[in-house]
Amino acid sequence: MAAGLLAFPACDIVEFGSNGPVEDPSRDEELTGEKVDVSAIPADVRKVFVLDEGGMGSNNATLDFLRVSDGNYVTGAFKKMNPSVGAGLGDVGNDIAVHGDEVWIVVNNSGIVEVLSAKDETELAAIQIPTPRNIAFDDKYAYVSSWAGAYATGNYDMGYYAITDYKNPKGLVWRINLGTRQLEGFPVEVGYQPEGLAVQDGKLYVANSGGISSQLPPSYSYDRTVSIIDTKTFTVTKTVDVQVNLKNVYADGAGNVYVTCLGDYWSTHSGLYMIDRNDAVKHVSDYVSVSAIKDGIVYCIGTEDEFDWSGAPKTWKAWSCQNGTKSSLSWPVDATTPYGLCAFDASTYLLGDAGDYFNPGNVSLYGGGKKWTVTAGVCPGHFAIW
Repeated sequence: MAAGLLAFPACDIVEFGSNGPVEDPSRDEELTGEKVDVSAIPADVRKVFVLDEGGMGSNNATLDFLRVSDGNYVTGAFKKMNPSVGAGLGDVGNDIAVHGDEVWIVVNNSGIVEVLSAKDETELAAIQIPTPRNIAFDDKYAYVSSWAGAYATGNYDMGYYAITDYKNPKGLVWRINLGTRQLEGFPVEVGYQPEGLAVQDGKLYVANSGGISSQLPPSYSYDRTVSIIDTKTFTVTKTVDVQVNLKNVYADGAGNVYVTCLGDYWSTHSGLYMIDRNDAVKHVSDYVSVSAIKDGIVYCIGTEDEFDWSGAPKTWKAWSCQNGTKSSLSWPVDATTPYGLCAFDASTYLLGDAGDYFNPGNVSLYGGGKKWTVTAGVCPGHFAIW
């Protein structure tokens, strides 16, 4: 909204049919894309949003969605529904989440958290935070991890990048009031280069990666800790040692928190770890390339060949974890570079394939085999269900 303009509430004209009020059609119904079979997707899903990261420094992050009502997979939805918003979504879409009827998107290098209508992808707010990374919610706040202005160029997830900020500050967690969509208070300092976070039982768990710290003083090493923040006082109450280069955090609703690590790309493999309600750490498994949580179960896809840099085809395996117990899954994975995962249940999932990281990737639906594949944006890495 332009500065100096007053906003007035719109007057909605409600149409009544034989069964009561008829909801106004979404403005994005005019958008069409590739038609796909959605019969395997649960009936309570209205849309699946896909955040395509884009290339670092390329300003080409995009938003796709799968509209389940008519099976249209629509690409570039943010730009199409918000043509007046600059050049588009921005530089490096790093995380996406649905809260109520809103879609929250974290755009890393652009320093923006976008808030959109889940109904039609129109922009509701754009909140500035320095190098934001990931987002989580409770009933009052959105919590956003931040590298506090530090950033790198290259491909962070693949382990090759150049440092462009040599200050190496400690990371921060900001909170955004869900009612006002405004930053509230001062941020909390956590570890180096924080990534994923999750809320459970009044505590906010923050994974610290040290992705830049590994290349700079004082330690020249990855961070390996999870910072635990009391959401009432918004202060760090405990720091738990887990493993190097932590990435995603999932709360299972039963008192356990799961954390993935990327490893050091050389001697320490990627993996999944569990922190129980007593803050004890358990190593669940190595080899986690992509992961997701659904109904308290963590789903993972990985390869034992992750240190094979020859470019030879890799063998992908899938498994799930509940209450710290790992179970193998018979999931087919037909992808060059699995980059994002959206699990609906133990047999049905969407998988984003980044391909070569520079050209448009693809998204495939699996359920008793591969159902279909569509072309997405560059690096389709993050999913959110509405």
